[in-house]
Amino acid sequence: MLCQIKTGSGVGDTPDITLLLNAVSDDDKAAQEALFLAVYDQLYRIATSRMSMEADGHTLQPTALINEAYPRLVGPGRTEWKNRSHFLGAAAESMRRILIDHARRKKRQKRGGSYRRQPLTDLPEVESDQSDALIALNDALTRFEEADPLKASVVKLKYFCGLSNAEVAEALELSQRTVERHWTFARAWLLREMTRE
Repeated sequence: MLCQIKTGSGVGDTPDITLLLNAVSDDDKAAQEALFLAVYDQLYRIATSRMSMEADGHTLQPTALINEAYPRLVGPGRTEWKNRSHFLGAAAESMRRILIDHARRKKRQKRGGSYRRQPLTDLPEVESDQSDALIALNDALTRFEEADPLKASVVKLKYFCGLSNAEVAEALELSQRTVERHWTFARAWLLREMTRE
């Protein structure tokens, strides 16, 4: 499941965004540029939130992350976007995948170096310098998603999309207390899986 992000104050999409999303589906290049301008602030918020959890000196910056993710969203093989929330959720998921790929490339470049798995005390403290831990988190999350998709969605929304408990509750149509319980369980499950080996 892609991250679903509720934007604004709960008010639906403006007709302009909906029209742009439909036009992008029809390969309208002008619509792709107009859509980029219309959603750039939200994309920047997502990228900044995600990059704030990365180590200082990361080679990717929020704007570079957006510039790498956006063509994947509107290029060949893209999804048909239902609304702004669906599109921004896919953008957050795309950014997560880019950062995971970046961590894997960085790890491959360190061949011959000392490999050391670092146990984590809390998921939000994973940094890109801990590429082994970030990759282990991604692998554990993939396994967790197979076992419990709803709780995995909570992790994606909170950790990778940077949403609050209230925003996650709204996006998944759950109570905040349920989100808190799912987050606590998911975090413990993922940490156990990551430190098992």
